[in-house]
Amino acid sequence: MTTLPKTTTRKLGLVIDLDTCVGCHACVTACKGWNTENYGAPLSDQQPYGAAPSGTFLNRIHSYEVQPAQGTAQLVHFPKSCLHCEDAPCVTVCPTGASYKRVEDGIVLVNESDCIGCGLCAWACPYGAREMDAAEGVMKKCTLCVDRIYNENLPEVDRVPACVRTCPAGARHFGDLGDPESDVSKLVAERGGMDLMPEQGTKPVNKYLPPRPRDRLDEVDVLAPLLAPVAEEPKGFLGWLDRTLERF
Repeated sequence: MTTLPKTTTRKLGLVIDLDTCVGCHACVTACKGWNTENYGAPLSDQQPYGAAPSGTFLNRIHSYEVQPAQGTAQLVHFPKSCLHCEDAPCVTVCPTGASYKRVEDGIVLVNESDCIGCGLCAWACPYGAREMDAAEGVMKKCTLCVDRIYNENLPEVDRVPACVRTCPAGARHFGDLGDPESDVSKLVAERGGMDLMPEQGTKPVNKYLPPRPRDRLDEVDVLAPLLAPVAEEPKGFLGWLDRTLERF
């Protein structure tokens, strides 16, 4: 079995703002595109235009309608990928050492040449963040685009995960969560960032920012001014007709 490092130099990860995510799936598309063309085996699809399409995705978005105690119902979009846990059970359960956590930045990766496709890591992950690629028979997962963030041939603005770079709403943030002075750490502190399923004891590095309370407005009947009578007593032809009908 694979052992975890006692400490890591940095804790690179994502901070995802559930308040601003619009569920557009741009991050899903960017992740699929980048990881199909670069790091590791391509992310395959099976019968993409058939009756039962399936495929390998490292980032997925789940949408939920929630009803707050007060106010109207809200639609919350919840992106989910590998959380690069400090105490990653997917690593310790791997029988070949293919899954490992890097000391220099805390990123959890899979050495695909050593992966035998046993699926134990997928069973161990409480978040369902690992996917078996049906074409290659190896386990795939989010790499935080390790081949982008250290690539000096890219402009500095592009040295972030593809999902972060493409998010049109600015809902995804990347940085060192082990540094309390980093932008992501300050954002977590300011907004009350939270762990996903902390009761699992995995200590996920990625954090989620909760949705902000929605503004509440007093009910306004927008049709009331249009339905209000224009005169207390009808005049003209309608007035004559009203008086005439009253005689019967």
